[in-house]
Amino acid sequence: MGRVPGGAMARSLGIGALGGLLFQLTGLPLAWMLGPLVANLLVSARGVDVRIPEGLREAFLGVLGLVLGSQVTPQLAERVLDWPLSAALLLFGVAVSTTAAAAWYRRCGFDPVSAWYASAPGAMTAMILMGEKCGGDPQRIAIAQSLRIILVVLWLPPLFWLWEGGAATQVEETAVVSAHLWMLLMLPLLIVLGNRLRLPSASLLAPLLFAAVLSGFDIASLQLPGWGLNVMLWVLGSAIGSRFRGLSRARLGRYLLEAGVATLLALGVLALFAEAIHRLIGVPRDVALLALAPGGIGEMAILAVALDIDPVFVAFHHLLRMVALMVFAPFWARYLISRGVPGSR
Repeated sequence: MGRVPGGAMARSLGIGALGGLLFQLTGLPLAWMLGPLVANLLVSARGVDVRIPEGLREAFLGVLGLVLGSQVTPQLAERVLDWPLSAALLLFGVAVSTTAAAAWYRRCGFDPVSAWYASAPGAMTAMILMGEKCGGDPQRIAIAQSLRIILVVLWLPPLFWLWEGGAATQVEETAVVSAHLWMLLMLPLLIVLGNRLRLPSASLLAPLLFAAVLSGFDIASLQLPGWGLNVMLWVLGSAIGSRFRGLSRARLGRYLLEAGVATLLALGVLALFAEAIHRLIGVPRDVALLALAPGGIGEMAILAVALDIDPVFVAFHHLLRMVALMVFAPFWARYLISRGVPGSR
């Protein structure tokens, strides 16, 4: 990836800050995540060069990983016994929702390979690469995957906001004293180590595992003030929203329609499985829905932390889905190739 000009980064962060302030002033939910995201998405669709360097995005994903891992407590083991059932429902739900979304993409003119890999709800980078290897259209897969994540991030917070009767879902300033900030100094080493070990989403998972071990044994856990969490959301929201520079508004509109219907189908199917988890295990509906929502692990983890919706439960299920997709996808690719499905090779 080429070097990002300083001006493009400054524009992205500046526009993101304006979006965050506007969302906060109007009382909209998750202001410092959605405001920068929407603002960057709108200006990038108009041809403005807004970009966040990959290194900066990875650094703040690492901060998110530390925050997530610090949610692990010694008492967590008592809850893990209930998770195999929810994990099984998650995997079944992923299969059904992927089938439904793929059927829609086929109606939109996608070849079978591109339709399947565009519909897989997770492991975005791996799905793009595997889809291309099987003869799919990497651009269509990448756009469909990216738009699905953005739409889920945009839709779920207002849904939870309405669910709570319109109460603002902002990261609140609290009297909590920042603790164990030295863990932030470990991020460069952890990210490099995660990449060396070829962990999926290494910049998120390596810090998460590190913090989970320390917090699980009650050694240390990272605590950030409210403003620190908002800075993290601001940068990550700007990074997500700036993905679509170079797309014309007409093409973006068409892709949004296609991805919007596919995302609604996936959300609808997975909401049914989330309801089953709620009824069978007693997990709150919002927790179950966010754990099954067809977004990326990083983005859903951000929402879980920002909205305080059982981040560990949510992250566990998204990690499981990502690993399952990465394990299953090569076998599915081999099947498509062996059947001579159009678009595969």
